[in-house]
Amino acid sequence: MLKTFILKIFRGETDHQYWEEFELELVPALNITSALMEIQKCPITKEKKKVTPVAWEQGCLEEVCGSCSMLINGRPRQGCTALIAPILEGSGSNIITVAPLSKFPLIKDLVVNRDGMFESLIKVRAWIDTDDSLDRGFGEPISQKVQDTRYLLSTCMTCGCCSEACPQVNKNSAFMGPAPISQVRLFNSHPIGKLQKEDRLRPLMEEGGVADCGNAQNCRQVCPKKIPLTESIALMGREATKQAFKDLISLPDAKKE
Repeated sequence: MLKTFILKIFRGETDHQYWEEFELELVPALNITSALMEIQKCPITKEKKKVTPVAWEQGCLEEVCGSCSMLINGRPRQGCTALIAPILEGSGSNIITVAPLSKFPLIKDLVVNRDGMFESLIKVRAWIDTDDSLDRGFGEPISQKVQDTRYLLSTCMTCGCCSEACPQVNKNSAFMGPAPISQVRLFNSHPIGKLQKEDRLRPLMEEGGVADCGNAQNCRQVCPKKIPLTESIALMGREATKQAFKDLISLPDAKKE
């Protein structure tokens, strides 16, 4: 039975990245984030060289904030829920590789800039306008089925795992990624949110929208929350097509005015 393991980390900044290995004691329930904390306390490599502490992000430590996304053995995951022992057992090796997500601008070590995802959320108006909502009285009832679907969609952490796994998200593409499209489904299914559904669907009809999805379906496989992203993309693709026809039909009237 293993008593130690090697955490091999891809470190550095843009155009200057390198691997460093750290040997750590294998203790019960240890996860990647806990291992990084141990390195932070004593940043000494396997070769007994003292280095600067590894930079990474963390927040909730319970797979809610999405900040600790990274590549663990090449797979996008959350460091806080990636337990060391099962990873070692599954790989058959005593080495675990950790690297930053590759689809986002690198800041340092394991820290990347996910601003692009948040900008896409702004573009699709991923919020509910509540001004004067109290004056309108009680909202319409929401069925239990819709509530269950909306709850699952609402668990999105904007962690970036889906974008990392998506081949359509790359430096040569404007594709916004699966998460913002799924959030359009979430907010358009809300009784108040659906009043602005056209404003959310139209950005999906532009470059980088739903038509740029290549249907690889990798996003569904890596989503930590098991959100039905491919289902959301299909549904929003259909809704965007309907909206395109509505806009086309209303075009002559707009010209008359």
